[in-house]
Order: sequence, then C-alpha cells, then structure tokens
Amino acid sequence: MKASYLCASLDGAIPVCGNHPDNQCMPSMSIAKSKTNRRQQNRQKGVLPVRVRGKDASGEVFEGLAHTLDLTATGARLGAIRHRLKAHDTLVVLFRQRRIEFTVIWTRLLDAREYQVGVQALARDYDPWGLNEDHPMAGRRTASQAA
Repeated sequence: MKASYLCASLDGAIPVCGNHPDNQCMPSMSIAKSKTNRRQQNRQKGVLPVRVRGKDASGEVFEGLAHTLDLTATGARLGAIRHRLKAHDTLVVLFRQRRIEFTVIWTRLLDAREYQVGVQALARDYDPWGLNEDHPMAGRRTASQAA
C-alpha cells in the first residue's frame, strides 16, 4: 500500500503531489500495519509549516516555527518543537489564517533540543487544516492567495 502525501507549495497545501517544480514532496514509502491500532481516524502524511504558541513544561510562554508530520481531521503530529511540553498542555497552532487550539496528547524527545508532539484539537472543527476536498470551502482561494 502506498502512502499519499500532502505537499507544501508556494500556493499552500495540495492533496496530491504533481510534478510542479515548486512542490516539495516526501518520497513514497510503505505503511506498516500495526497489530494494535488505537486510532479512531486515518492519518495522512503532510508536512505543513505552522507557528506554535503555548507554555512549556517550566511555565515559560513561547512561540516558534514548527511543521506537521501527520494530519487527521482532529489532530496532528508536530515536529521541530524546541520546548519541553507535558501531556494535557494547551497549544495554539497558527496555519494560514487559522488559529486552532490543541491539547498535547504525547511528546517524544528526538535529541537534546527537538521534540515531536501528538496533539488533538479542543474544538471539533469539520476540517481544521482546510485540506478536505469534500468541505464546501475546499479549493476556493481568496484574492490575496491568488495574487
């Protein structure tokens, strides 16, 4: 089974990788099936630039750039987080012109300075990432995005 990826291009995220030179896509890779899959929703690979705000484990307020690694309709796996977080912390993720509040579900230390973080949206938005083709606003771009 081949994984499908979302790609970051100059126009924003698009659901299918094309051969356009502005697209930056991850190579295809196989998906290993887990014996115990506790997920209630399918994950979709997608590297999207985001800005993250919150309080770290020591109580210090921070803001920084990060990116998504996987997306679901109600959550994501974030990479390039440079602050130690705890489960149940609240993060605000800014993507395009969206402001989405998330709860930290898990964290993983990759090296001395970088974490991956699993987050779940606090509100049940139909499509917090704006990537669902079935959503009424999907595919529509504002005049500022078209320019």
